[in-house]
Amino acid sequence: MIYLDNAATSFPKPRSVYNIWQNAMSVYGANPGRSGHAFSVKTAEAVYHSREVCAEFFGGEVENTVFTLNCTAALNFAIKGAARQNCHFIMSDIEHNAVSRPVYAAAREYGGSCTVFETTMDDEQTLKNAERAIQKNTAVLVCTAASNVIGRRNPVPQLAELCKKHNICFIVDAAQGAGVLPLKMDSGINILCAAGHKGLYGPMGTGLMITDGKFPLKTIIEGGTGSASESILQPDFTPDRFESGTINTAGVIALGAGVEFVKAKTSEVILRHELKLCERFCRGVRRLGITLYNDINKENYGQYAPVVSFNIKDMSASDGAAMLSENGFYLRAGLHCAPLCHKKIGTIDGGTIRFSPSVFTTEGEVDALLRTLSAIR
Repeated sequence: MIYLDNAATSFPKPRSVYNIWQNAMSVYGANPGRSGHAFSVKTAEAVYHSREVCAEFFGGEVENTVFTLNCTAALNFAIKGAARQNCHFIMSDIEHNAVSRPVYAAAREYGGSCTVFETTMDDEQTLKNAERAIQKNTAVLVCTAASNVIGRRNPVPQLAELCKKHNICFIVDAAQGAGVLPLKMDSGINILCAAGHKGLYGPMGTGLMITDGKFPLKTIIEGGTGSASESILQPDFTPDRFESGTINTAGVIALGAGVEFVKAKTSEVILRHELKLCERFCRGVRRLGITLYNDINKENYGQYAPVVSFNIKDMSASDGAAMLSENGFYLRAGLHCAPLCHKKIGTIDGGTIRFSPSVFTTEGEVDALLRTLSAIR
């Protein structure tokens, strides 16, 4: 088995993540923050350590670091929480449905609107397109750090400056960027949303929302938090305000181990390794006459996250991925929940096959995939 679907979820995980998850299931079995006994306190301390690790990794404050079910939940908290009556949203044309659907839902609910700006290979032009989309009632600009279809990176620092200039809440979808791209809260990001199970190498069912606290957020879920229990009102402080109910305790403890793995390895080393594999793959498929929708090479490393979309001539994306699966290669085919991007690149009818390596992928595995593609094309 050669797994190359890491943009969906990373596999395998570091051994440390497996070990601490198993340990958490047996050692940290009490409900954190809900009881005063020693078992609960011990579990709460382990959760707090993970929160510290995640906050430090992204340069955020511990108290503003919220554990969520996944990146989609974090984006819903952020987008719908920041929405106001008659407000205007801006997003890019390469967004995942985890951004576009809550944006459109919030715009409908609050009588607002949304403008989609065009991304280009020229960051300055992309920035100009985003600035032209700003209106008097623009409240939120939300964009992905990098496309999950073509790996294209958005100019996050420049967009952050633009939002600061116009007092717009800047929300970043870091599902494909966390763990590989240099994303820090001090770059001007107001709210960063991340998946725990992709580039951070944590378990599925984990995510993060980190806020700088400058833009107050309404809640979309209320309930027990273990704090301010005497009040009928939801707590007004983070992280409690957004962590109603029992969190995925073992998952978030293991997520901390995943983040510590990335920190030790460094995002720079991981990104360079994965981009080299993408370059190797792109170079190989060009020789085979396979259609590439983003071509990664040494000259454009700075413009991409490690994701490549392609199609095999005279074969649908789904048939191509099925054939690869029969040969032991696991890649995802379809629209990847990002129809805006597929409309942009002309693949909305059938989607693409997506190649996405991880820190554990080897050159030999990429070469084996290329040999198989050569045999079946």
